[in-house]
Amino acid sequence: MDKLKIGILGLGGVAQVMHLPALTKVDTVEITAVCDRDFQKAKVIGNKYGVKKIYKDLDLMLKECEEVNSVIICTPTEYHEEHAIKCLSAGKNVLVEKPLARNFKEAQKIVEIAEKENKILMVGMNHRFRGDVMLQRSFILAGEMGNLFYIKTGWLKTQSSNTRWFTEKDKSGGGVFLDNGVVMLDLGMWMFGFPQVHSVTGINYFHNTKSVEDSNFTLVRFKNNACLTIEVSWSFLRGAEFYYCNIYGDKGSSSINPLRVFKKMDTELYEITPKTKKDTGAIKSSFEYQLKHFVGAVKGHHKLLSSGKDALKVMQVVDAVYKSAKIGKEIILK
Repeated sequence: MDKLKIGILGLGGVAQVMHLPALTKVDTVEITAVCDRDFQKAKVIGNKYGVKKIYKDLDLMLKECEEVNSVIICTPTEYHEEHAIKCLSAGKNVLVEKPLARNFKEAQKIVEIAEKENKILMVGMNHRFRGDVMLQRSFILAGEMGNLFYIKTGWLKTQSSNTRWFTEKDKSGGGVFLDNGVVMLDLGMWMFGFPQVHSVTGINYFHNTKSVEDSNFTLVRFKNNACLTIEVSWSFLRGAEFYYCNIYGDKGSSSINPLRVFKKMDTELYEITPKTKKDTGAIKSSFEYQLKHFVGAVKGHHKLLSSGKDALKVMQVVDAVYKSAKIGKEIILK
């Protein structure tokens, strides 16, 4: 089988720590080109991975690398719209790191171009590909928890990047909610099956930041009367990172981290958690599974998960979260 030829745009932390190592473990892909505005960095990283085509200019890479089928975009969020549209318009399939864009309007433009060019557009929500998350969702799809009515998610950790743009709202689009909250929002909406949103209430705090929020608490209510809560923070004064997704239905419940599943049978509640080995590399392995899925979708082997259309539904809520936090009121979505 011919290898999928991939270009990497943006060689910051997530590309170096996650995407490039994951690519080397997938024998159906070839890293054909790398591109970063810091050409010296691009040369060092390109040479490390045996990449022959190294660029500092995206336009030149797209012009000269016709053999590149797909591009992974790992540039700062302010460039996602421009870079994704250029790649899609050049006939490339695209995997773009989360969030898809700074806001719904930018995201919508990207999705429209992907549809116009009939190209794959995947958003890097790698948490959907965590082993414990995939098991948790399999129990939902099997109906083990019945009708879901409440999902509680959270991710409390230190700031993901110390680069300057990360805490400048005009460049990043937002703070901890666009960094970690969008992941938990996507996870919750995906677990629910993307029901229609009724309203959104968001609260932001700025304890150690000025331009963007460093803590956020959000309530999403759906038209089917289910609800989703999200708590994210870079600045909680606690001992260690805390990540969770708790799901409640009328026949049972499940939670991660660690994975536990409970089901009501007759009048008793039983734990039905499968026995699995603890995945100490959950995040790194999720990038590998995500990449394999992207390659399979490009090759037409299966339907795409974490599509641009999913991201639009998420970004609509993101805009409402920031609007609600700004005016201090619940936002009703039309």
